[in-house]
Amino acid sequence: MEAEFSTKEIDTVVKAQSKAHPWHGITPGDAAPEMLTAFIEIVPSDTVKYEIDKQTGYLKIDRPQKYSNIIPSLYGFIPQTYCGEGIANLASEKTGRLIPEGDGDPLDICVLTESTITHGDILLQARPIGGFRLIDKGEADDKIIAVLKGDAMYDAFNDLSELPESVVDRLQHYFLTYKNLPDQPTVMELASIYGREEAYDVIRMAMEDYKKL
Repeated sequence: MEAEFSTKEIDTVVKAQSKAHPWHGITPGDAAPEMLTAFIEIVPSDTVKYEIDKQTGYLKIDRPQKYSNIIPSLYGFIPQTYCGEGIANLASEKTGRLIPEGDGDPLDICVLTESTITHGDILLQARPIGGFRLIDKGEADDKIIAVLKGDAMYDAFNDLSELPESVVDRLQHYFLTYKNLPDQPTVMELASIYGREEAYDVIRMAMEDYKKL
């Protein structure tokens, strides 16, 4: 005799077996913004840029890396954050200029580690130490800089100002050039670099923007 299941039971099983959406189905963590859950999309060895498909939650190929730029850290986003009106207003306040809107994506995060992590589509715990306030074609596009929890090398750093200058320069160079095309104007602008406390403010604001979605 075949087993009979109610609609409620089937729905429960399906939900239990379904993958949580990395943006909406996972939280930043109870200790946010001091300690975060981050979803990693790409790693330094990737020759293709992956990004989350907002509808399905699966990674998709955004574009091949046509040029020699290689992301110098793990790169992804903070779940349940959004760069919207609040992030734009914060950028306007900090820069003294009108930034009309955020880029409409979850808040990006770079995670520094000495470990070799070979692929994205993973979750990790990261501790923010600062960030870059980037302007992408007039939109606020902050990048939070964090360290992997417990990392043997980077866990000793508590603020972006403590990092070796070469590490900050490498990150800065990547974000200012990775969208550049030959003979085309630069589209990315670094408006400011900030430390841990301001990174906390940016994360809190992005979490508030998400709640308004």
